[in-house]
Amino acid sequence: MEDIAQQVYVCKKCRLWQGAKHGVPGEGPLNAKIMLVGQNPGAEEDEVGRPFVGRAGKYLTKVLAENGINREDVFITNIVKHITPKNRHPFDDEIEACLPYLMEEIRIIKPQKILLLGKAACKTPRIEGIQYYEMVHPQAASRFPKMGKKFLEQLKSLQGYACFW
Repeated sequence: MEDIAQQVYVCKKCRLWQGAKHGVPGEGPLNAKIMLVGQNPGAEEDEVGRPFVGRAGKYLTKVLAENGINREDVFITNIVKHITPKNRHPFDDEIEACLPYLMEEIRIIKPQKILLLGKAACKTPRIEGIQYYEMVHPQAASRFPKMGKKFLEQLKSLQGYACFW
């Protein structure tokens, strides 16, 4: 995983590195059963080089904790590893450039389940033997009450699966 992080830090496979302070690799336990894949790092993530530490990350951590899930027990990453201009959705060529990093993270972690947070994350290729769940992105959930309600419903429905967490 350290090799992937080092590659992400110096990556110049697409134009996104030009506007970024840091590449942001995933983080979490290497034996995590659950992986969360977001869209792209935001401003705070770009500043510190860690995923989901900004507003959306604080919301995600809070909601997970309220539902009995420790952030430290899941692996958190993004489909692209650099901030996008004005936090726009990543373009397909940017996703394509970053996919090898994400796929290697998945290969190393071997999660049982992957939560795809937002539309861009839903472009993650599916691997047989892993269950995928498409969910509202925490950023949208934290800003819009309807999306927040939907996100909570999605999270609670996952808890209905036997031994999900």
